[in-house]
Amino acid sequence: MTDYDVDLFVIGAGSGGVRAARMAAGLGVKVAIAENRHFGGTCVNVGCVPKKLFVYASHFRDDFAAAQGFGWSIADPQFNWSQLLAQKNREIDRLQGVYQDLLNNSGVLVIKGPARLVDAHTVAVGEQVYRCERILIATGGRPWVPAIPGREWVATSNEMFALDKLPERLLIVGGGYIAVEFAGIMHGLGVKTTLCYRGNQLLRGFDDDIRAFIAQEMRKKGIDIRLNTQISGIEKTDQGLSARTGHEQSITADLILYATGRKPNTADLGLESLGVALDVNGAIKVNQHYQTNIPSIYALGDVTNRFNLTPVATAEAMALVNRLYTDQATPVDYDNIPTAVFSRPNIGTVGLTEAEAGKRHPEIDIYKSVFTPMKHTLSGLGEKSLMKMVVDRGSGKVLGVHMVGADAGEIIQGMAIAIRAGATKATFDSTIGIHPTAAEEFVTMRKPVDG
Repeated sequence: MTDYDVDLFVIGAGSGGVRAARMAAGLGVKVAIAENRHFGGTCVNVGCVPKKLFVYASHFRDDFAAAQGFGWSIADPQFNWSQLLAQKNREIDRLQGVYQDLLNNSGVLVIKGPARLVDAHTVAVGEQVYRCERILIATGGRPWVPAIPGREWVATSNEMFALDKLPERLLIVGGGYIAVEFAGIMHGLGVKTTLCYRGNQLLRGFDDDIRAFIAQEMRKKGIDIRLNTQISGIEKTDQGLSARTGHEQSITADLILYATGRKPNTADLGLESLGVALDVNGAIKVNQHYQTNIPSIYALGDVTNRFNLTPVATAEAMALVNRLYTDQATPVDYDNIPTAVFSRPNIGTVGLTEAEAGKRHPEIDIYKSVFTPMKHTLSGLGEKSLMKMVVDRGSGKVLGVHMVGADAGEIIQGMAIAIRAGATKATFDSTIGIHPTAAEEFVTMRKPVDG
């Protein structure tokens, strides 16, 4: 019998890696985890958590403007970026400590430093070498910037959480959720914001009505959205950073954020020399059990570049640990995963888009409602909400639910439970709404839209 230093060696202390390490250690498995940067990974440090804190901060501008419609008089509110940054940093420091304490208290051996695979059962961290029965790679991803002239002048989402000061003019390049979220954040904090995207609509992969509606609402707030616009190069001038577009024009800004996608963190791990299979984007290929082509090596979360969401990574971690170390199988069901975009207003979505449903089902019905939320009947802001439901006509089963509006993520979480339970349109129709709320619109839409 081979003598190992640890049973499971985890590389990466983000959400998936920490969950796997803690769970396995709780089952009596001897576990080590190595982290080269910050405990908590992208989500805690340069992702979900600081992003949501910034989203909250950005809402106050509208809230102050809306207050007058409700009888409040607020004189000249001022925003202090440095104070927000300091508050954010304190919270991130606290969460990093929580993650490290969770690992230490679980009996996991915590190792700081860059880990590298030596062979199928050996990991080196600096000069220290560990023999491992199994190795789990959970190193996440990083922002990616295309190779254009002047790319050295641009920022990524990582840097946006640690700016010394806010720019007066910001250009965001990209059309995904990171681009859309930062456009809302920065505009809400008083930055003149322009968003350029090479495609003809934002948020590829979302329902088309949602994509068109969010662009409309963002423009109403004053965000300059330029679609079908490709950046060919960037130069630094006396006026700032100048981005050349394909229309032989330029956009000048003080800061340019590239939100053009993410790549898996697989460099410098020693994967190629071991023959671990990677796809064309550098993501680790795994089977349905998160196992690579080398039986002792596993991977999960964003480093596999499949469903890049924090809750998915933690679910995959639980499924893997249960399969390896218990007799309880808890496979992850990747259908009907809910998600939210913390844009302004928010987007929440679960299930099939109208286009996807039309390809899979012979006949579908679409229910849709666009309305002014009760708050904005007095706020004077003119913000509207969209709710949409996609239904299989034959069975009445609800295939997808989509929303743009305040607290969309909170509302869609409940909708996701209903869809996973197999709710039909009749189930929604027979449910009594909570009045007055926006969410009740989902149980009061009675007639499908024409066509």
